[in-house]
Amino acid sequence: MVALKWSMKHLYGIQQNQTFWAASEIGWVVGHSYIVYGPLLYGATTVLYEGKPVGTPDASAFWRVISENHVSSVFLAPTAVRAIKKEDPTAKGLHKYDVSSLKSVFVAGERCDGATLNWLISLFDSRIPIVDHWWQTETGWPICAKMLGLEHEKNYTTSIQPGSSNTPVCGWDVRILPSSSSEDYQIEQDDHSQLKGGIVVKLPLPPGAFTTLWNNENRFVEAYMKKHFEFYHTGDAGYKDDSENVFVMSRTDDVINVAAHRLSTAVMEDVLCRHVNVVECAVVGMKDEMKPFKAPATIDDVQVLIDIQTLVNKEF
Repeated sequence: MVALKWSMKHLYGIQQNQTFWAASEIGWVVGHSYIVYGPLLYGATTVLYEGKPVGTPDASAFWRVISENHVSSVFLAPTAVRAIKKEDPTAKGLHKYDVSSLKSVFVAGERCDGATLNWLISLFDSRIPIVDHWWQTETGWPICAKMLGLEHEKNYTTSIQPGSSNTPVCGWDVRILPSSSSEDYQIEQDDHSQLKGGIVVKLPLPPGAFTTLWNNENRFVEAYMKKHFEFYHTGDAGYKDDSENVFVMSRTDDVINVAAHRLSTAVMEDVLCRHVNVVECAVVGMKDEMKPFKAPATIDDVQVLIDIQTLVNKEF
């Protein structure tokens, strides 16, 4: 409760006379934390929305809710943004409503690809912060974010690193481990060369995070703590840059072995989404007799196929 109340002002930058909308399901952790407890404990107004980003009745539904309720900050999932973009790529629905009350947009719940983040930025002409941040059901509140309540950057959007969930929030000691041994941490600390590996958090965890699993303490230790001694194992993989921005690239098991090259599915998906005709995609591995896996593509449009092959070859 303390962490959630504290985060409303210092992380999300909300004032008590403002409205915060977490466009999520009430039964998901975001619903618990930021539809109910966080805003109400802090004394802000919260919005409980029943509907979808599209089809209720159209792709302007979220903009209507923001306008009618004078929302100051909204929390969206990248999937919702992509759904709106697919139905209304030029954002005609946005221009039907007055959303001048909106001071910031936060995205989380899954990795936000650069194309989706840049589309959101373009909608508001870089006038307001579009913040990609990262957390998990187990943590209860953000691990990494841009803390708008503490930041006073007039040109915040110029410091955005697409694909990054920004820097660790106070209380979260985020580190990258290249193997199962915590002794490897010192190597990562001394070498800021974007070492990729498992993302872990040095114990103890800050207030607000889980302390056990319901009636299953053994699984709590085995699943989250035992793999890396003195670290919470997030199950996510990625890297940090020299500015301590954390890039969450995939789950630790979302890696395809193609001809001895370990390729991240998230990186490949990010490349594919850069094409103007690709709204959303998923990369999965298929067994191959020689490689032992391959990542084939099924695309009907020949020109799009050529464009995507060019993008992929350039990246890999």
